[in-house]
Amino acid sequence: MPTIEDVYFKFGFASEAAQLLEFELGTMLFRSGAIEAGLFENPDSNKAGDLLKLVNRKTLGQLIQSVSAADESLEELQETLELALNERNRLAHSFFREHNHRRNSTEGCVIMLKDLESVHDAILEAYKAVMRIQGIDLDTMSLDGMPTEHLPL
Repeated sequence: MPTIEDVYFKFGFASEAAQLLEFELGTMLFRSGAIEAGLFENPDSNKAGDLLKLVNRKTLGQLIQSVSAADESLEELQETLELALNERNRLAHSFFREHNHRRNSTEGCVIMLKDLESVHDAILEAYKAVMRIQGIDLDTMSLDGMPTEHLPL
């Protein structure tokens, strides 16, 4: 029998997927800006820091627009990215308000979990598609040998 704790647990998974998508789009935008500024040929930590600040200030919607303008390969993903953006915004801004008192019953928690599963799937699909464009197929990867320690960013 699902509980509100199960809903919170699944909410966390959906939120993580949104952050992964946002981070990857930010990385793509940073790389594009670094190439344009010639930072790989002529490293400049001040310019790189300014670029990073610019990227980090962008919302997910702004990242999608900026990366799409800089990288034509995202053109085919516009519907997927738009759905992910809408679902992420709903998750962050209105999910619990939409479901309000459902949280107080097992039946309501079931409905909320199904909704979160749908949100998570939409966001994760967008993230996987962005990764595939860059040559990384997450569905074929294994966690064996992956880093497990914190990497300061």
